[in-house]
Amino acid sequence: MRKKLALLMVLAMVMLALAACGGGAKEEAPPVDDTPAAAAVKTGLAVITSIAKSADAGEKNGVGQADSLAVAVTVDDAGTIVKCSIDQAQTKIEFGKDGKIVTPLDTVFVAKKEMGADYGMAKASSIGKEWNEQADAFAAYVVGKTVDEVKGIAVNEEGVPTGSDLTSSVTVHVTDFIAAIEKAVGNAQPIGANADDTLGLGIVTNIAKSKDAADEDGVAQAYTYYTATTFNAEGVITSSIIDASVTNINFNKEGKVTSDLKAALQTKNELGDGYGMRKASSIGKEWNEQADAFAKYVVGKNIDEVKGIAVTEGVPSGDDLKTSVTVHVTDFFTILEKAFSDAE
Repeated sequence: MRKKLALLMVLAMVMLALAACGGGAKEEAPPVDDTPAAAAVKTGLAVITSIAKSADAGEKNGVGQADSLAVAVTVDDAGTIVKCSIDQAQTKIEFGKDGKIVTPLDTVFVAKKEMGADYGMAKASSIGKEWNEQADAFAAYVVGKTVDEVKGIAVNEEGVPTGSDLTSSVTVHVTDFIAAIEKAVGNAQPIGANADDTLGLGIVTNIAKSKDAADEDGVAQAYTYYTATTFNAEGVITSSIIDASVTNINFNKEGKVTSDLKAALQTKNELGDGYGMRKASSIGKEWNEQADAFAKYVVGKNIDEVKGIAVTEGVPSGDDLKTSVTVHVTDFFTILEKAFSDAE
């Protein structure tokens, strides 16, 4: 009994000693990250297409020319532009006066920013700047401005900036830039981007479905894909919008253009149900719904993960996509990769 009592007293003393030691120590609080979180911003994309510069064949080949100006923006809650990227797909498809397509149908057209010096404006520019340099300068200039402020930028009758803060960097016409920026800001939605994310604009065009004139008119078709996509510091996609335009310029077997060159043209997202895919879709979804589903699916992924998405003949084959996307997505991969390269 005495041994048990002694043992209990020893254990009690040890416990008191440990408690005394522990009571003197203070647990270190976890470090506090006092860096303010970046504010959420809206992401917007707009495209304005013109075929006005198409021309009949004569001594020279005719041309079906589609000029699609694209603008990507991020915008804060006050309507101030946080980031902006401007680019243009200029697709020229030649045909002869016999109504035959001349331009090879496997030609892949890149947009003006990607062409860089190959576009060839610098040598004719009074300020020695290439088109992409001037577009980038204007995009940088509108950052921090609202749409009303952008619309208030001084231009001459030809639409060229006249203010001393722009004349040394931009001598191209900017009226379409301004119209597309207004449209992109109007389209902007809160879909996951933050103010410190980078913003990229990706564009690619093919003409594979163009065809010669015969008993029916021929068609010079510019099929162009676009994306406005944002990325965080780790290169992970935080928001994405995907769109496309199918621009047809018809011509007859004498090489005369038969399309209305002043027609107002819309992208697939703008057409919505008017594009007419739903009735032919195995999942009953319109093109814009499928593009939107894919754009949402890539949020949270980096470019390598996007390129690793399983496809069969270009169509998603994974269980997590095949109920929402049955269109070909390989061009989606391309424009997202181009957007990542463009992102600033």
